[in-house]
Amino acid sequence: MLEKLKQEVYQANLELPQRGLIKYTWGNVSGFDEATQLFVIKPSGVDYDEMSPDDMVVCNLNCEVVEGNLNPSSDMPTHAVLYKSFEGIGSVVHTHSPWATVWAQAGMDVPAMGTTHADTFYGAVPCARFLTAEEVNSNYEYETGKLIVETFEDKNIKPNEVPAVLLQGHAPFVWAKDCAHAVMNAVVLEEVCKMNLFSKQLNQEAPALPQEILDKHYERKHGKNAYYGQN
Repeated sequence: MLEKLKQEVYQANLELPQRGLIKYTWGNVSGFDEATQLFVIKPSGVDYDEMSPDDMVVCNLNCEVVEGNLNPSSDMPTHAVLYKSFEGIGSVVHTHSPWATVWAQAGMDVPAMGTTHADTFYGAVPCARFLTAEEVNSNYEYETGKLIVETFEDKNIKPNEVPAVLLQGHAPFVWAKDCAHAVMNAVVLEEVCKMNLFSKQLNQEAPALPQEILDKHYERKHGKNAYYGQN
């Protein structure tokens, strides 16, 4: 079942340590199949050097395992909520990449300070609040997904324009139309978090990117008249 997607999810998971986004098993990638409304995700706690495409676990949006001999990632319910709530996304990536996690632990949004940011994220990447004790003790991972959705609704952010979030005290979740682009977005987020931190150290008064430059760089890659890259 979903053999092609299993291979894509497997390869995307292998890319996380290659890109310096995780250590040990501190992350996961999933991929969503629109036709079946099922998604494939990495198994929980399995070493990257030991797993295979056949180890990937197929789940439904009710957080039930449909196929697989291993337990899915413990973050599986968070992925399910995002697929149910954010139209058009085909992959979710969760890491504990150090620079993004620094911003998450500081409880700070990541402002758009340069064009590197604007090429991928149309505005600040939000940092969600801490989960409440009730949320933690009821269904932690599912409530994490609900909190991400709540954050985008409250801040009136479109998840297809800012495909990333930080969870205060935790780490980032990132998404895209497919696994390859989701991993790329996670790499971009990590880089802009590092750039912003050093920029603020050099100049605490460094401003956010002017709106017209943010518009230009985002639209030239993602707008209806985008011209970046090849046809």
